[in-house]
Amino acid sequence: MDGFAVLVVLVVVSVVQHQVHGIGRCDVSRGNWVRDDSYPLYEASSCPFIEKEFDCLKNGRPDKDYLKYRWQPLGCNLPRFSGIDLLRRLGGKSIMFIGDSLSLNQWQSLTCMLHTAVPNAKYTLVRTGGLSTFTFPEYNVKVLFSRNAFLVDIVGTSAGRVLKLDSISIENQKLWTGVDVMIFNTWHWWLHTGRKQAWDLIQEGGKIIGKDMDRLVAYEKALNTWATWVDSNVDPAKTKVFFQGVSPDHSNSSDWDDPKAKSCNGQTEPLPGPNYPHVHPAEKVVEKVLRAMSKPVQLLNVTTLSQLRKDGHPSFYGLGGHRASDCSHWCLAGVPDTWNLLLYAALTVN
Repeated sequence: MDGFAVLVVLVVVSVVQHQVHGIGRCDVSRGNWVRDDSYPLYEASSCPFIEKEFDCLKNGRPDKDYLKYRWQPLGCNLPRFSGIDLLRRLGGKSIMFIGDSLSLNQWQSLTCMLHTAVPNAKYTLVRTGGLSTFTFPEYNVKVLFSRNAFLVDIVGTSAGRVLKLDSISIENQKLWTGVDVMIFNTWHWWLHTGRKQAWDLIQEGGKIIGKDMDRLVAYEKALNTWATWVDSNVDPAKTKVFFQGVSPDHSNSSDWDDPKAKSCNGQTEPLPGPNYPHVHPAEKVVEKVLRAMSKPVQLLNVTTLSQLRKDGHPSFYGLGGHRASDCSHWCLAGVPDTWNLLLYAALTVN
C-alpha cells in the first residue's frame, strides 16, 4: 500500500467527519503568526512565471516584514516544506486546483515553491482557455489550475446569463475525472453585484427562480451540487479531495475592530491570534456541507489564519497600482505558501 492509499485510510482524523483541520489531534488552523527570519520560503524573483498581480515587491511595495512571518499552530509544528519530497511522492500523479483567482493564488504559490526546490529541473507551462498545466517531466508530475469561479454552471441564453445551481457540465466532470489530488474553491464571485455580477438569472430544478436570492443560500445549494458529484463519482482509493477554506478579504477594517485603518492599505503586520473577531459566514456553510458528505473530503482550514494577515494583500501593489487597491488576493511569497504547507502536511504526515 503506497503513501496515498494509507492517507485515504487515515484522512478522517478529527472529531467532525470529513473535516480534517490538523495533524493527528492537533488543530493546525489555530495558532499565531510568529516572526521567522528564515522566511520567505522562496523569492518571487526566482519564480520567472509568477503572475504580475501577485509580485508585490516588483510592483513597488516598500515594506518587507510581511514576508517574515511563519504560521505556528497551538500545540504542534507544521513540517518544513520539501519540494523534492513532494515531487517524489507525487511522481506519476496530477494535482489540480479548481476555483477562482484565489485558487490561482494557491496554484501559483505551489508552482513557485516546487520550482525553487528544483531550480534546474525542466518544466513546461501551457495555458489553454481556463486550464493552466505546469509539468515537471523529470518527475512526471502535473500541477494544474482550472478556472471555475462557481463550480456549477453559468450558461449564456437568449434571456441572459443563467446560473444553474444544480448543474455541473459534462466538460467539467470529464476534466475532474482521473485527477489524483483535487483542491476545490469557490466563494468570492458569489458576492459580486452590479456590473461585476456574473449572472442575470438563477435556475434550479429546470426552472428560473429569479434574478437574485440570498447569496449564502445560493452558495450552499451550489456546494451541495458539487458534493453530490464528489460522493457519486470519486473513488477515495484513487483520488484525494480537498476544499480550500474561504479566503477572507480585508477591505473593511471594522471586521477586525479597527475603524481607523479603513482597509488593508498600509497594513504591515498580522493581528495576534488565535482568534479573529468575526467568524466568516461562508466558512460555516462549507463545514456544514462537508459534514454531510459520504466521501472523505479534507478541509484546508485557512480562513482564520488568513483573517489574521491583514498585511498580506497586494493593496496598491497589485495590477491596479494606485488606481485600485486589492485587499482580496495575496502577495507572493506570502500567505498562500502557508495554505500549501497545510496541504503538504495533509499529503505527507500520517
